[in-house]
Amino acid sequence: MFTVTKDIMLPCTTTGSFPRPRWFDVSMWGRPLDTCMMDVRFREKFQDALAVVVSDQERAGLDIITHGDFHCDEDFAGRSWHHYPLQRWKGLEGDYLQSEETRSPWLRYPPGTLLHEIYTGWRWPIVVDKVEHRPLDYPKIWRITQAKTRKPVRFGTCCSQVMSLFLDIHTDKYKDKRELIWDLAVAMNKELRALRDAGCKCIQVEEPCFHFMANSLGKDHPDVRFMLEAYNREVEGLDDVEIWIHTCWGNPNMQRVMEDTSYAASLEMYLYEAKGDVWTVEMKDRNFKDIELFGSLSKGLPKKIAVGVVSHRTLQADRPEEVAAEIRRALKYIPPEKLVITSDCGFGRQGCNREIAFYKAAAIAQGTNIVRRELGLPTTYVPAADPALQIDIVPKKSATTS
Repeated sequence: MFTVTKDIMLPCTTTGSFPRPRWFDVSMWGRPLDTCMMDVRFREKFQDALAVVVSDQERAGLDIITHGDFHCDEDFAGRSWHHYPLQRWKGLEGDYLQSEETRSPWLRYPPGTLLHEIYTGWRWPIVVDKVEHRPLDYPKIWRITQAKTRKPVRFGTCCSQVMSLFLDIHTDKYKDKRELIWDLAVAMNKELRALRDAGCKCIQVEEPCFHFMANSLGKDHPDVRFMLEAYNREVEGLDDVEIWIHTCWGNPNMQRVMEDTSYAASLEMYLYEAKGDVWTVEMKDRNFKDIELFGSLSKGLPKKIAVGVVSHRTLQADRPEEVAAEIRRALKYIPPEKLVITSDCGFGRQGCNREIAFYKAAAIAQGTNIVRRELGLPTTYVPAADPALQIDIVPKKSATTS
């Protein structure tokens, strides 16, 4: 159900995570949000940081706002994106290096590389009992954020399928990984339903990972088909919410974890079988590889496609006209009523700095407005581009100035 993009042509946003202000130097480290909020310093910094990330996105001119993933701890290479739910659900405990026997072949890199340091530096809980839901406080985080803006706030979360890649089972409650993945999906579904019940109308489920698996194993592999089933279980009963399915090719500390990337094997699964309304695809950093596939679909496009037009991996702040060129590139294959404009992935969690992220976001909005004008569509006000609102304005010469 298109609850937030229904009446917006070429809606623009970013994927989700945003760099923290330097003064936002507190984390939850596994504690419940309510416990953290009793600390007056945390309470003030957390609420103020959410106000700042909302303000930055509104000033950049984005149509749909995110909470910046500011509930995630400021830890090494963005581990908390996966770790936040795992720290809180029943049946998981401790922090351990994943065993070599269970580590995915995608996550093996030679010594002397950043990805090797990341995947041997990250520590994970082990599964010691049946995994069951405990509250993640997503409804409260959404309410705090939504209270600071009249624009819709999309709430994003790491999905259970990708979290399962890092878990070792140390209990006889599970005979195989599939049973664990299913319980993780059920647990996340409970949280997403609570988020919906709180009033959130747009939920982003991030990285179901069957595009990774289909690219390596083939679209008909039993493990790929099971991951699709588990994802659909995770979003079950959310038909009255606009569901975004975010996919990219890795983002620990801005790193791509796979070089041979293609959506070709997973295209039909995401479009026709995965429950949801918007599919986000990484394009800018991949030079728009696979974009032509969207123009050759005999069944048409049942979902909107959110195309990444700026990369989270580069430090160059894109110019609006460059973004407009990438949007035109996407429009060759995706009709405007089906196109959403976004970033390839998130900017935060030990990613690019706040100023660069802001101007990339502002370029998304300005570039979208360029194309909207060309198509005769309404534009969105971008305060960051308003000449009267610049920090430093060169005064005009008066008539009496010599």
